[in-house]
Amino acid sequence: MDFLTLFAIYVVVVLICIVLVCKYSGQQQTPFNALLNNIGKVVGPFTPKWLQTFSQRTLHKLFHQRNNMFIYLHVLLEGAVYAEFTYEVFGFCREMDTTLSSLSVPYVLLAIKTFFFYLCIKRDPGTVTKKKVSGQLHIYPYDGRLFQPGVSCPTCQLVKPARSKHCRVCNRCVQRFDHHCVWVNNCIGAQNTRYFLLYLFSVCAMAGDIALLTGDMLLHAVLRSGLLTASYIDDYGQQQPAGPLFVVQHLFLTFPRIVFMLGFLIFVFFLLAGYALFHSYLALVNQTANEWYKSRGYVCQHCHPTAPADLPTDHTKRYYYSRGLLPNLGEIFFPPLPVQKKHN
Repeated sequence: MDFLTLFAIYVVVVLICIVLVCKYSGQQQTPFNALLNNIGKVVGPFTPKWLQTFSQRTLHKLFHQRNNMFIYLHVLLEGAVYAEFTYEVFGFCREMDTTLSSLSVPYVLLAIKTFFFYLCIKRDPGTVTKKKVSGQLHIYPYDGRLFQPGVSCPTCQLVKPARSKHCRVCNRCVQRFDHHCVWVNNCIGAQNTRYFLLYLFSVCAMAGDIALLTGDMLLHAVLRSGLLTASYIDDYGQQQPAGPLFVVQHLFLTFPRIVFMLGFLIFVFFLLAGYALFHSYLALVNQTANEWYKSRGYVCQHCHPTAPADLPTDHTKRYYYSRGLLPNLGEIFFPPLPVQKKHN
């Protein structure tokens, strides 16, 4: 069971890294930055200058400039999963008399996901420009807390509309800015949030469906082999019934690529499902990820009567732009366009 132990350690380490990234996202000083700085100080004197320069430029290009690297990585991982599913799982499922309509669902979902993925990449998120800024200023009122009137972007040299933010990666101000997504190499804003949500749900559905088909195949393989009623001789010469751990180990040895793919899909499904639910919540309350992050210290006095007196406690201001469930969803899927001034 050494392999299972190592795999469990791997999953725990990945989960801890994800938690740390979520916890410290958007903060300038993080334990990760401190760790990198300390490592740099230790290995710096022994590292050639050209390698230091190359590493700094590579990291800067990956995370601080627009780059297609994560799009290529996304396509590579997706291609590996579908190649394994088509090459091995599809054939096993056909032997188990799984219908072609059920096996075709992952490919249909792939086409749907690719369509929304393309729109997330190519669709303008709502860039604030000189031509549009006068109309964009009238889309949302300023809440007087997160967004103040008359504030100009020092980079774009334009007055910032309410709910907009300057993206340092794309080097532009974006209307109703949510976040910059490296996986689509684009900002998520007013004009492409709907595609991003549909993209997330289609990826979750795709991963979940392939995981169910793969899990069903492995279950049938175990039932046909009779492992559940089998036994084995342990190191002490005693006969022991084959338990769940023995079955899992057998599956790892018999179908290593399929089992690893299944673990990867389950991990991706729960990770993206949580992320999709979080963005669904934001859509229901008409709040962006940027606004949620900035207002995390803002509490509701009705919900938290024991909150410290020095914290702002106006619930209506925290959800200033919420207009109700259906209007909020309507704003996501039918975003308001810049107000056009009438010329006499």
